[in-house]
Amino acid sequence: MSTHTTKTPLPGRSWIRRFHPAPGAPVRLLCLPHAGGSASAYFALSKELAPQVEVLAVQYPGRQDRREEPLLDTVEALRDGVAEALTPWLDRPVAVFGHSMGALLGYELARLLSRDASVPLTHLFVSGRGDPAREVDMPLDELDDRAMLTALDDLGGTDTRFLGDEDVLRLVAPAIRSDYRAVRTYRHTPGPRLTCPVTALVGDTDAMAPVEEVDKWRAYTSADFCLNVFHGGHFYLAEQFRKVAELAYDRLSCSLSAQALG
Repeated sequence: MSTHTTKTPLPGRSWIRRFHPAPGAPVRLLCLPHAGGSASAYFALSKELAPQVEVLAVQYPGRQDRREEPLLDTVEALRDGVAEALTPWLDRPVAVFGHSMGALLGYELARLLSRDASVPLTHLFVSGRGDPAREVDMPLDELDDRAMLTALDDLGGTDTRFLGDEDVLRLVAPAIRSDYRAVRTYRHTPGPRLTCPVTALVGDTDAMAPVEEVDKWRAYTSADFCLNVFHGGHFYLAEQFRKVAELAYDRLSCSLSAQALG
């Protein structure tokens, strides 16, 4: 695998990062972080997949080097921003991978992209999120910073490092609150099923996304569906990224082969 780690922002915008450019890769994998997350959450996966798959990791506004930019607190606004930034990268087949909030965003992005027959959308990976039609009724974003992070920690939905550092807490809480508001206010709109394959991934002890809920993604595609359960909780991906990379590569290879035959 490549060890090149140059980070290249999308020209004119800062949405997309390439940690490991792979100009010879036959497919790109657009990776969407969880609530409060950043593009760096996918650095290890990007390194593992390069150079066979080129990973494009999304950096949402309002965090890290985009901290001065306004936060976007709806899934639709985030989707539209990502879709605009993705346009120059559609010269090759592209797949979408989203974890938790990123799974919702990835699904809505896939729906949007699938309306254009010229877009080479090849696969959707949804991780750590159950049925998108199931509404989230926990108003975590309405709590104060400490209570919000404590509640998320109890659910296994955040990094406990934030709880002991007030400076870090002040920095990350606004983005986490905005993202959870986007999740809480999201309402699924019925429509045509996706025509690309969907692969669902989940940790076997994930309290936020029980396996039986994650399995409901099969109803959202008319193509192939695969459910994969890994050892771990909501953030199983941090420990299981090599197995996830192997699965993603296998599934993308199958999708590309099927498209070539079709």
